[in-house]
Amino acid sequence: MRFFYPLLALLPLLSLCLAKESAHDELVRLASAGKGVINLDERTYNLLTTPKRTWSATVQLTAMDKRRRCAPCKDFFPSFTEVAKAWATVPSKDRDGHFFATLDFDNAMPVFQKLGLQSAPVVHVYPPTEGPRKPANGRTAYSTYDFAYGFEPAPLAEQLSNHTPVPIPYKAPIDWARWGTFGGIALLFATTLRFVAPILKSRWSWAAGTVLTSLVMTSGYMFTRIRNAPFTGGNGQWIAPGYQNQFGQETQVIAMIYGLLAAAFLMLTVVTPYTVSPKRQKAQVYLWSIVIFIMYSVLISLFKVKNRGYPFKLLL
Repeated sequence: MRFFYPLLALLPLLSLCLAKESAHDELVRLASAGKGVINLDERTYNLLTTPKRTWSATVQLTAMDKRRRCAPCKDFFPSFTEVAKAWATVPSKDRDGHFFATLDFDNAMPVFQKLGLQSAPVVHVYPPTEGPRKPANGRTAYSTYDFAYGFEPAPLAEQLSNHTPVPIPYKAPIDWARWGTFGGIALLFATTLRFVAPILKSRWSWAAGTVLTSLVMTSGYMFTRIRNAPFTGGNGQWIAPGYQNQFGQETQVIAMIYGLLAAAFLMLTVVTPYTVSPKRQKAQVYLWSIVIFIMYSVLISLFKVKNRGYPFKLLL
């Protein structure tokens, strides 16, 4: 009998171990039944996030009922499901160390209230609190997925792989619509190539493309793209004051002015001197000179708007 009493003392510890094992087994069964995703209620949520756990978990808190009108929830749900299905393909020795679960607002309102959530979707990642995968810094509180990475499954899988036993083997499915579009464009280009070839071979086509590109770039297109400048101001203003600011519409107007000025000088220096008729030659001199004076006047007036207090003007 004296050997029987130590065994009785070990019974509480043995029952505790069995309880942990049964909880884990239940989660494994629920994950298998949900094809990689555990559909939680209040009880299973508490079971999954128990303070003493050797597993980690990713929980999606959402509101899929039509009455909730949660458009982001519907947009994100397929991405979460795809990542969870990818994790379901991992061998069980690693797969059973991390669980994917979803908790709907209508199935567990008290959980949302306890977490103080006012919006959805939200993704919480719970690390293990016991065992070899317990965080080295001792932090066992959940972390929240940053939706700044987007709603797409690829960045979600990449970020969650920092918390899983092994990286999530997610591979983006083949975008057949995109490849079909590329194929259609290629087929259309092949059928029209014989008609387009003379244009592509013409040096004037390449000259026009080069001139237009130069005009757009020298007018500040890359400046506005790099700074992500708006097309116009908030009050409809399309000229941004100051040298370090520029709107998208301002780039277009400046490119047009530069183009007209370049064309006018080109006509005066290349075309007009070789015009045979004296009357036409005189008319061209007057016409293109007027264009130059007007366009330079507009350009200086725009410069006065950007540089307040500029005292000079031409015509306007």
